[in-house]
Parts: sequence; structure tokens; C-alpha cells
Amino acid sequence: MSAAGQPGRSADRVAALRALLARDGLQGFVVPRADEHQGEYVPPGAERLAWLTGFTGSAGMAIVLAQQAAIFVDGRYTLQVGDQIDSSVFEARHVTDRPASAWLRESLSGGGRLGYDPWLHTAQGAARLRAACEAVGAELAPVYENPIDRLWQDRPSRPDAPFDIHPPELAGETSEDKRAALAEKLAERGVEAAVLTLPDSIAWLLNIRGRDVPRTPFPLSFAILRNDGGVSLFAPAGKVDAALAQHLGSDIDVEPPETFEAALAGFAGRKVLADPATAADRIFQALDAAGALVERDADPCQLPKARKNAIELDGARNAHRRDGAALTRFLAWLAREAPGGGVDELAAADRLERFRRESNLLRDLSFDTISGAGPNGAIVHYRVTPETNRRLEPSTLYLVDSGGQYADGTTDVTRTIAIGPPSAGMRRHFTLVLKGHIALATAQFPAGTTGSQIDALARMALWAEGLDYDHGTGHGVGSYLSVHEGPQRISKMPNSIALQPGMIVSNEPGYYRTGEYGIRIENLVAVREVDMDGAERSMLGFETLTMAPIDRALIDRGLLTADETGWVDGYHARVREKIGPLVDPDTAAWLDEATRPL
Repeated sequence: MSAAGQPGRSADRVAALRALLARDGLQGFVVPRADEHQGEYVPPGAERLAWLTGFTGSAGMAIVLAQQAAIFVDGRYTLQVGDQIDSSVFEARHVTDRPASAWLRESLSGGGRLGYDPWLHTAQGAARLRAACEAVGAELAPVYENPIDRLWQDRPSRPDAPFDIHPPELAGETSEDKRAALAEKLAERGVEAAVLTLPDSIAWLLNIRGRDVPRTPFPLSFAILRNDGGVSLFAPAGKVDAALAQHLGSDIDVEPPETFEAALAGFAGRKVLADPATAADRIFQALDAAGALVERDADPCQLPKARKNAIELDGARNAHRRDGAALTRFLAWLAREAPGGGVDELAAADRLERFRRESNLLRDLSFDTISGAGPNGAIVHYRVTPETNRRLEPSTLYLVDSGGQYADGTTDVTRTIAIGPPSAGMRRHFTLVLKGHIALATAQFPAGTTGSQIDALARMALWAEGLDYDHGTGHGVGSYLSVHEGPQRISKMPNSIALQPGMIVSNEPGYYRTGEYGIRIENLVAVREVDMDGAERSMLGFETLTMAPIDRALIDRGLLTADETGWVDGYHARVREKIGPLVDPDTAAWLDEATRPL
């Protein structure tokens, strides 16, 4: 959907939008990459930002004014957005360095009205937009019939696949127990109910999954959890068949989605919890209009969902061994085929998916595979298309970031591979990234430590050379749910959520040389308790879950300490032990060589 591949389409659509806004008395309109649930993955009919601009990344926002338009993306997408948008229509801006608030102060006229769809912005996000408008004497005006939807003639319909049961033997806990624990906490706080808008929260709480968005088993729906443990689930009737209704039980009422706002209006004078960081602004408008006593606080499902129980952790280990075998088969295949120049990015991604599917247990990929050869590897969230497809050529690097959705766990792993002999610079940069990866993998820290407090460990070796990377070091991962899960993360960005036992996060430092190559080494790790002699505090560390070899050809051994070399050798010994019995003899022989001690 790149602008280059659709000449004039973005300009025509922006012109049509401007004409519609003028008739409605609006100076402009905000188009986020979001749906009513504020998730990273959205159904095709919610891809309004891509329809308008051509940009297909998973995060971003456009603002169209009468004479100007801009699109705001983070560091993952600064290269991609330049390739996909029509620069004569949209100015591309880094969301942190040149934020929307600053652009609005420069561009918005006093007295004007900037339209926004309150279903597509969180309450916090809307508040930031409102403050930027008020700073120049303008108004942020809610629009209840989205103008993009009025213009998008062939907009896909809402997904209609039924929801699925996620059984207790995989979830590790019944829905009844989860609801009872949360309901007790609500009652202790004097809160009558909590409004749940995140599909992963609803999936976790009710032990259900769905097929409503690509790559993630989300059941798109809303729910209200009451302090007696009962739930009202707002979902189309066709989503709940007889088996699922029996699974949900008598304490869960299934209501039509059209009745959700009316249910919110029923909380007049009663205390109800909703999360301003994740729930749509429209929900707070409805609650405030009804006279509800709104407690603005975090979604109560997020922390317990992030703390995986023993069954979920065992499932993750099994999923990673299975996934590691598929990835190892792929790496062995790549070692045979790529040096001859006959492999391109699309073929490599397809072959990797084929290896994963041969287990007959893969439900889906956990995201579109990032398959980047040479300079495409420097695009952090690159998505290969027939137009951008490159061959894996000798003396280049190939970056592959991929993962799978299995009923017992979600995987996400990145490996960077040398195609033919690497240069000294490639090996140096790779080893600096590896040193950061090892530093984080071996970190031990007191309970109560947040991811932002240990993020620097992964960057120190790069910083010592004047280098860095413009993305977070680690994101949470769900249990057969989202590959990007909160509330924990490892990032420069401040985060008040402490890392806790059972949380799964990624460990993925990187380095990117624009126009040449990208390097990233990613494993998933689980937070665990650590016994330390003489420790005066409860200490935590990480268990590495991902099992796949790291390219030895890219390691400059002279840059590693003895302890770092020992970590690589120990990790490779575990990979050999866990993965060797799961692969064919030829792959096992390749694995023995790929994991021999440094």
C-alpha cells in the first residue's frame, strides 16, 4: 500500500477528506492507527491510517488540516514512512523529537475546531490533543460519524469468526478463580464494576481466544466485570456458540455490542473503574454524562495476566523448544542455500513459515516476519513486499525477526546471519550488540526494579563506541496472546511497573547502519527469583526461553570477556541439548557445528 505503488491516491483521498471537513465546519481531523480497543493489531476495516496515507506500520497518527498534513511515527518507522507516504501531501515527523502537540501549536488556527473520533483515542491521548488545541485557542471536537468511514467505499466488514475456548490445562487457572480474585479486590476498594476494553484482558479473564485480528488471537469485545464476579460480555451473538456459552457459565451474560453504551449509562451515582491509558475517550464521556463516579486507574487484568503461572511458563518453554527446532532447521537450510545467491527475502520468510507449520501445532505467526537483507535490515520494522524484495547476497547481513502463535505459548526471536564472510565492521557491531544482550540476560536485580532501570545494561557496550538504537530493549509477551504485551517493558522511557516473577519480556538490543545493514539479537526471557548467598533483599534474574543458535561467524571473540564467552558457550550447549533431538540428522550435524564452543 505504498504511495509509490498508488500514485495520486493519497492526495485524492486527503482532498476528499478536506472537502468533507469543510462542510462539517472542522479545520482538521486526527487519524490514528487504532480501533475501539486501542490494540496494536486491528481488523482490516480499522486500517484507516493506511487507507488515507499508505503507511502500514503498527503505530502512527496523521493530522489533516485545510492546508497542511503531517504523519507522526516513532523510531521504528522513520525509514518505512518515507518509503510509503506521498511526501508532497504529508510531512513525516518523529513522534518524540517533533511531536503532534508542537506541530498543532505551529499549524492550528485560534478559534478553529479539530475533529477526532472519541472511540479511537484513549482518554489520556485525547487529553493531550485537547491541551495542544487549547494552547492556541482552538477546540478539540468529537466526531461521532468518522469521516474516513464515510469516504471508504469498499471498507472491509467486521470479522465474524466465533470465539474459541482456551482450556484450563493451558491457562493454568479457571476463569471463575480469576474473576473471584479480581472481584474481591474491587469490592475492597468500594468499586462496583470495572470496564474492560482491551481484548487481551477479556481473553485472559474469561479463558477465551478469537480470530478477529491478524496474527493475534484476540476476541474483539467489551466487558464489565462486577464486584460479585459476574461479567457482561458485549459481543455479537454469532461469536458465542453453545460450547462457548457452556464454558462461560451462568455468571457471564452475553449482550449485543449495541447495548454497551446503555450499560455504561446505568452506572449513575455508582463507582466504576476504567483505565484512561487504554480505554477509549468515548467510554469516559458516557460514564461522565451518566453521573457515574469514575475511578481512573489501571486495567485490573493487566498485572495478573503478565505474571504467568507455572502452567503457562511450562507451555512457553515447550512452545520455544518447538519453535526453536523450526528456526534451527531454517538456519541450516539458509546456510546451504543463501551463499549461492538463490534466496530472496520473500522466499526466506516463506520457507521459515513452512518449517513452523510442519509441527502441525502452529496456530498462526505471531506477527508478519521481518525478513531484511542488506540495507532493508536497517529498517527496524521492515515488511517485505514484492516491490522491496531483495536477494540475500554474499558479504551482507540478513536479519530475520519472526515468531509463532501456539496454543501453549507465543514466541518472538530475531537472528542476524552473515551471508558469506562478514566484514570486520559487521563483526564488531554484532559483538557489541551481543555484549549488551548478554549483560541483560545475566542481570540480577532487587525485587521492585523496573525495566527502565536496567535498560542501560543492554546499551553500555554500544554507548562506549558512541552508538545506540532507537527502540526499546524489551516488551512483554503474552501466553497465546499478543506478542507485544504490557504493562512491563525494558526501555529508556520511564515505566513504573516493576519486573515480577513470571513476566515474559524480550531481550533485543540492536544496531542499524542506514543503507547498509541491521543487527538485532532477540531472545525471550522469563523473570524468576534468584537465590544469592548473602543477599539482603529478594533478588530476581532472567531465564532465557528462546532456543536457537547465534551466528558464531559474526562474533569477534577478542571483544568478549571470559564470562561473556562462557555465556555464549553455555547457551549454545543448552540449545544443542534441547533442539538436537527434535531435528533431522542433517540439521543436527549443522547444529553441532553452529554451537561448538568459542
